[in-house]
Amino acid sequence: MKYLLLLLFTITSLCANTQTLQSPEQFLGYKIGTRYTPHYKIVNYVRAVAQAKPDMVKLEKYGETYEGRELLVLYVANPDNLKNLETIRQNNLSFAGMNANKTTPATSANPAIVWLSYNVHGNETSSSEAAMLTLFSLVDPTNTSIKEWLKNTVIIIDPCINPDGRDRYVNWFNSVVGQNYNTDPQSREHVEPWPGGRTNHYNFDLNRDWAWQTQKETQQRLVKYNQWLPQIHVDFHEQSINSPYYFAPAAEPFHEVITPWQREFQNTIGKNNAKYFDQNGWLFFTKQQFDLLYPSYGDTYPLYNGAIGMTFEQGGGPRGGLGVTTSSGEVLTLVDRVTHHYTTGLSTIEMASQNAQKLVTEYKKFFDDSKVGKGNPVKTYVLTSDNPAKINSIAQLLKLNGVEFGSLANRPFKGLNYSTEKQENGSLKKYSLAVSTSQPKSVLARVLLEQKSKLVDSATYDITAWSLPFAYGVDAYAASDAVSMVPYQPSVTVKPVASSSYGYLIPYNSIKSVKFLGQLLKQGIKVRFSEKPFSYNQKQYDRGTLIVLQKANPANLQTTLNDLAAKNDVEVDGVSSGFMDKGPDFGSSDVRFIRVPKVALLTGEQTSSGSAGEVWHLFEQQLDYPLTLINAGDLSRTSLKNYNVLIVPNGSYRNLTDKNVTDKLKEFVNSGGTMIAMENAVQKLSSGDWGVKLKEDKEDKKDDKVDYSVLKKYENRDRDELNNSIPGAIYKVQLDETHPLAFGYSSTYYTLKQDPNVYEFLKEGWNVGIIKKNSYVTGFAGSKVKSQLKDGLLFGVLPMGSGSVVLLAEDPLFRLFWENGKMLFANAVFLLGQ
Repeated sequence: MKYLLLLLFTITSLCANTQTLQSPEQFLGYKIGTRYTPHYKIVNYVRAVAQAKPDMVKLEKYGETYEGRELLVLYVANPDNLKNLETIRQNNLSFAGMNANKTTPATSANPAIVWLSYNVHGNETSSSEAAMLTLFSLVDPTNTSIKEWLKNTVIIIDPCINPDGRDRYVNWFNSVVGQNYNTDPQSREHVEPWPGGRTNHYNFDLNRDWAWQTQKETQQRLVKYNQWLPQIHVDFHEQSINSPYYFAPAAEPFHEVITPWQREFQNTIGKNNAKYFDQNGWLFFTKQQFDLLYPSYGDTYPLYNGAIGMTFEQGGGPRGGLGVTTSSGEVLTLVDRVTHHYTTGLSTIEMASQNAQKLVTEYKKFFDDSKVGKGNPVKTYVLTSDNPAKINSIAQLLKLNGVEFGSLANRPFKGLNYSTEKQENGSLKKYSLAVSTSQPKSVLARVLLEQKSKLVDSATYDITAWSLPFAYGVDAYAASDAVSMVPYQPSVTVKPVASSSYGYLIPYNSIKSVKFLGQLLKQGIKVRFSEKPFSYNQKQYDRGTLIVLQKANPANLQTTLNDLAAKNDVEVDGVSSGFMDKGPDFGSSDVRFIRVPKVALLTGEQTSSGSAGEVWHLFEQQLDYPLTLINAGDLSRTSLKNYNVLIVPNGSYRNLTDKNVTDKLKEFVNSGGTMIAMENAVQKLSSGDWGVKLKEDKEDKKDDKVDYSVLKKYENRDRDELNNSIPGAIYKVQLDETHPLAFGYSSTYYTLKQDPNVYEFLKEGWNVGIIKKNSYVTGFAGSKVKSQLKDGLLFGVLPMGSGSVVLLAEDPLFRLFWENGKMLFANAVFLLGQ
């Protein structure tokens, strides 16, 4: 009996404990900022708070990371508002015209919604620690000021957007720090190893993925975000250890769609933050460095969706540790960093409460203006292509972002042709979609689809061009008149594969075709492709068309093709003979057998984690094709005999000029391997004897001419560098579409150019993608860069022995949102092997 009583007492004590609100220090056993808290303990704490204050906190799991860690949001409100949380959410959406009935109420009475996002960059760790302090303060019954703030606000807290990256950093740091932390910035605890904790599992920067939604974490979060569309969103970050705190107002350029109210309230928040920082003597800066242009940040994406979007940046980051000595000789501690983020978080909530009615009123006005397309001379964006997969992919991205679209009802229209930059009668291809600018998400649609963004300042933090028609490789028009539309229907309905005793034809024109091919090869099915176009039964087939013959393949081939066609949305045609109406027959030398790629990717130190991550994600999550990761530093002692494709991503390679490594790579290629070099890897090869040379910018100068351009003003030093800068601009590339590297493309491809490098035309290889004069399309490129980017090579193939070196001097996989480049990369993997 006494054991039963003891058990009941223990259970009762545990239940009582879960009902008692504890501070983070009480719950964790240490003061916040004196240790790093692993993600699971953060989860345990926020759950405990939700259990202790169920009348004020609702905890919701919205997803999981690639590594299986929980993604959570907490809704914090006073008891009355928490009871009516769903009504508040629906009312909020109704102001945007995004509720189910598309109605907008006359009154804008509703609490202001403030969403606080922490730790999108995993090694900027102070913010998740601050999130716990902020949560406790919001529900602390002794905090009378916050009780007043919560009368007219609802707070949404995402305590950690990137748990995989955070734990990568925290677990590493906790494993190397001593009993007492060392403030020397050269100490190992301040030198994070590759790939660092900034990114997610696949080494993607989640703060550049909001609009593109390529990553699992982003996809799940954006579903929840678009169910709320808050009035304020704050993204908490860290920067260099020597940088003071940054908060809004942001730097120019602001995209022109950002409203006067959004600008004004950034100032309001900034002044209130400054008040608290001034009281404590903390340094800060505003209006510098962090602009509001690129649409896929945690500040700009909310801005383009009606919110006051802001980034707050604390000095520290991966070099911060628990404490570090800065260049001024002061010690910056994690406690300091947490305190600063905690302060700006509460300051933001305070100003939201004081201006709640104005926030909701202006939010409603933003969407009222959006629904009539106010300020946009374009009434309809029309996107068209002969490739249904491209149109469907754009439709999927628009859908993920809540942008409404349809199909054209009346086909005649006139608009600005994105390719010719002239007003023309629209010429539609087989498949199209149209986006009206009179809709709730009009502003976001404009930012994503407009041909050119207006730059009032060229000093930007990120790329300056991203127009979806160029990124997806489709034709586009901007029409100044509304175009009649009907509901959009998917462009292709795949029919069952008809039985054939001879073989089958599969179009090769999209990343879905590539996935189809990869799955066929994984199952041991033999595949060929045609290097030239042909026709059969009066149907035209393009270069690259896949040919699968029944002979030498499994008896259940039709069943396999049916299954894969349905999964990949790819049409398959039966063929009863190898004799073609026009073009090569199947026994022709122009029909080539596809070897099974056995692919290795260099990764680890010396490689760019982002570039390697793009390839890794593409293979695992999109192509579902096997890939072996090899540490670049181990290349000299790694056997390459088991592979026939070696991918060398962007990176700062030291060993690509090492003779032992160079000899090994040349042996690999000469023996039939395909080596794919990307970006800086191409530049590294150009310094050796690989047959590729960097093109120099040659200017005619007379010896007696005085160059006054070297006389520069000190205060303009940053802007003077812009002449040599190209942070990300779109250029037109001329393709040799007859080469397998360019199969699936027309003669024109648009690339996102991020450096001034072009290469001399290959004398002993294939110049597949080149830049000619006047190839600039949109985005910022410095004057010196513009003069240099002409008459050079970007994409090429160097035959060597039985193999080849593929040169991809510009990244065709950029952040995996540059959809039109994926096939170029895949062609290098699947079509170039002998």
